[in-house]
Amino acid sequence: MTRVASRGAARQKRHDRIRLRLEGTESRPRLAVFRSNIHIYAQVIDDASGRTLAAASTVEKELKGSKSTKSEGAAVVGRLVAERAKTAGVERVVFDRAGFRYHGRIKSLAEAAREAGLDF
Repeated sequence: MTRVASRGAARQKRHDRIRLRLEGTESRPRLAVFRSNIHIYAQVIDDASGRTLAAASTVEKELKGSKSTKSEGAAVVGRLVAERAKTAGVERVVFDRAGFRYHGRIKSLAEAAREAGLDF
């Protein structure tokens, strides 16, 4: 049995497995999420054309200085990416959690995006 060198490598392996069967199309782009220790990033990607249709993160100027918790920041990013995706004409997406467990910040981002009108 092979052992993985680190948690990051294990997550990358899970992400590769997920991406084998998950693909964003023009009609249903992929909502890709990345979580670092401090920030969270979300992009709506059309894999067929290789274009990012909408993006949001906690690194942005209007969100960077907020005194909220990480989960609250993730929810703000979820609402923001959903609004930007709707302005780009996207209603339905496929959720790509990138090997992260569906809880905490990933879950709050996904639920906020759903409440803001994205269907996945």
